[in-house]
Amino acid sequence: MKRITRISTYWTIQLIGWITTSLYWGLSAFFGGTFIWKIGIADLILDVTIGIALTHIYRNFALKNGWNKLSLKRLVPRIAMSVLVLSLFYMLLIVAKLYLVRLIILKSSPISFLEFLKFTQLQVFITGTRLMSIWVLAYHLYHYSRLEIETVKENARLSLMMKEAQLNNLSTQLNPHFFFNSLNNIKFLILENPDSARRAIDLLSELLRNSLNNNVGRLIPLIEEIDLVLDYLELEKIRFEERLQTKIETSVNLSKHLILPLSIQTLVENAIKHGIEKRKSGGFITVKVEMENKFIKISVQNSGNLSSEIKDCGIGLNNLKERLKLQYNGNASFEIKEINDETVLATILLPTK
Repeated sequence: MKRITRISTYWTIQLIGWITTSLYWGLSAFFGGTFIWKIGIADLILDVTIGIALTHIYRNFALKNGWNKLSLKRLVPRIAMSVLVLSLFYMLLIVAKLYLVRLIILKSSPISFLEFLKFTQLQVFITGTRLMSIWVLAYHLYHYSRLEIETVKENARLSLMMKEAQLNNLSTQLNPHFFFNSLNNIKFLILENPDSARRAIDLLSELLRNSLNNNVGRLIPLIEEIDLVLDYLELEKIRFEERLQTKIETSVNLSKHLILPLSIQTLVENAIKHGIEKRKSGGFITVKVEMENKFIKISVQNSGNLSSEIKDCGIGLNNLKERLKLQYNGNASFEIKEINDETVLATILLPTK
């Protein structure tokens, strides 16, 4: 079966736009009483060719240099300079076209090319400036609108995923097993150690408050995330007692750097659920935050094995990977691996800028 080749939207618009422009000039000459068919047809073909060639060269140059991703402040001077350069080339090519077409078809020319250029250059330059300005602005407005649409879509997607992370976190905190054990431990602590019981209630309420935080969609300082993790681990130590050893090491300014909320928390919860809970002897969890090259490296290491469920990245970890990808435009990374038979390491790398 013969395959039908379709013209792309870009080339369709190019052809329609420049043909329409050239036909308008041809009709103006026709009704003006100075129309010659041979000249009109030659002008049509060459006008379209010159217009498409110049704008297509500009398009390729802009794409190659990433102009479609520049901010408006950086793009405007480039557009102004480009319009000027395009207009100059357009003036030279159109004047040369006008002179040569008439020279070839009419077989004679009363003036030299330089005289003809001097006589027509201003009018053609103004026309070229108008046309190139319209084309370049339309081109960048189109890409800018597409970029805005994609940004809105990604922000909406990120917002939904953040809400999902919030719900997943809330679900974990309200997990009947977790909640029952926490309350049961608090009950016994009330009799044995009232101060610890009050502390456990404070920790549980703080965790629930953070789970219901309405600002979950924003980036938060690292120190807020670390505080949340400390509260969570402190409450879990009440449950696991000597079966859980924890350590948090930081070598960066926690107030300076921002992070997605519930990111480290997700890794720690994953370590508890799939590591510590499944071991009779319990184990350890170590959280480390450090600088590596120009990235913030966050690692969570825990006792346990990397089960097939974790290897495939469960809902929480998949959600975290996707949130990192959207928030940092693919510049952040997440990895989880088993570094020996009894230890799992999860690592997040975040760009500092």
